[in-house]
Amino acid sequence: MNKNTLFGLIFLSMMLSACSTQHQTYSQQSKADIPANWHQQSQALVVEDNWLQEFKQPFLFKLVQQALTHNQNLLQQAYQLEIEEQRVIVSGATLLPSLDLSVRNSRTKSATPTTYATTSSASLNLAYEVDIWGKLSASQRQANLSYLAQKSSFEQAKQQLVADVVIAWFNSLSAQQLEALYQARVHNAEQNLDIIEQGYQQGLNAALDVYLARNNLHSERSRLTQQQASSLQSSRVLERLLGKYPKGQVPLSAKIPLLENTIPQGLPSELVTRKPELVASWYQLLAKDAALAYAHKQRFPSLNLSASLSDSGEKLSDVFSPSSLAWSLIGSISAPIFNNGKLKANENIAKLTLKQGEQQYLDTLYSAFNSVETAISQESSLAARYQATLAARDNAVIAEQLAFEQYKTGLVTYTTVLDAQGRSFDAQSSLIELKNQLISNRVNLHVALGGDFSAANNITSDQ
Repeated sequence: MNKNTLFGLIFLSMMLSACSTQHQTYSQQSKADIPANWHQQSQALVVEDNWLQEFKQPFLFKLVQQALTHNQNLLQQAYQLEIEEQRVIVSGATLLPSLDLSVRNSRTKSATPTTYATTSSASLNLAYEVDIWGKLSASQRQANLSYLAQKSSFEQAKQQLVADVVIAWFNSLSAQQLEALYQARVHNAEQNLDIIEQGYQQGLNAALDVYLARNNLHSERSRLTQQQASSLQSSRVLERLLGKYPKGQVPLSAKIPLLENTIPQGLPSELVTRKPELVASWYQLLAKDAALAYAHKQRFPSLNLSASLSDSGEKLSDVFSPSSLAWSLIGSISAPIFNNGKLKANENIAKLTLKQGEQQYLDTLYSAFNSVETAISQESSLAARYQATLAARDNAVIAEQLAFEQYKTGLVTYTTVLDAQGRSFDAQSSLIELKNQLISNRVNLHVALGGDFSAANNITSDQ
């Protein structure tokens, strides 16, 4: 054994010894303060899927299907998911040898004397990096985890899109009902003004009552115009979610249901594995851990193997003639010696990015818990407010009728009538808004709990 071979073996053994200590990667979920039950939990039954059927709106189901098929933001996420899938393929290819074929044909001319020469050549090259330290495997693991994170993010995007469509649909219905209420108020104010003007002409009413009635009519018309603009805007928001041009022409013919039932809320510990947003955040954290492992192993030596088979001749037909084939087999080891701290800095960056990712995951986790707790408390609060407002509406409508009857007999002033009408109007509009808020909060609760809008994939996208 010569000196060069002996030196090479000693060098290789030293490098193997130096790299024997593997990086201890992040493998356990950060400890979080997860309560045993929700703070205001009424029942601990398993969260149910297929929550969209709760609203019993066939036309709404069609709108959801349109949104899942044509919404531009969701389509972007679908394409991003396909991109991540292709990156997994690219990353996996580095673990296998690569084989390249090169064929060349050239013709040259010399000046003195004038001669022509034709040369043809071909070569077949094989290259392979031996994944001794698992560096390439760490890179592939990072790509796989990024793909899984994107897949979960896509599922969360579908859940959120369906929720947004449902909320926008009922917002449009609510705006339509408010517009109808404002239209009725305008009609009522016109009738009141007509009666008061007739009474003034007969000397039964004061001029102040006429001016107050006219002021009330113009105020009601102003509210109606504003509500018509709001109705148009609500329709446009819904159309954009459907991936359509915002014409503001969505057909509306349904009624807003009153949700009086409660839904199973499950346990906080189940939310971690059920909600796609949290699953995606966890996969992102694991991907950053894999990136740290890759950055650490970049400081290790690389073992590369290459082989080539080539031939050349004056004619392309002579290429790869068995009598003149040339071949070579090369093995090489390269190791970073001095790079001014670049690789160590990259590893530190990956380590800090992982720590940052841990905090991002905890922030996402606690935000998810907060969304559930808020929606649960809001549901009970909105239900109590609705019942109180319903009683107030009934009394306000009766008081409005009595006030106007008493005004016509001279028992009360017209300001009393206006006050009663205002209370009645506020109670009726609040009732419509509260019913819509109950639905919006219920939808947000379903999304916060991680329940799927479809149990049997009967409403799916065409991605």
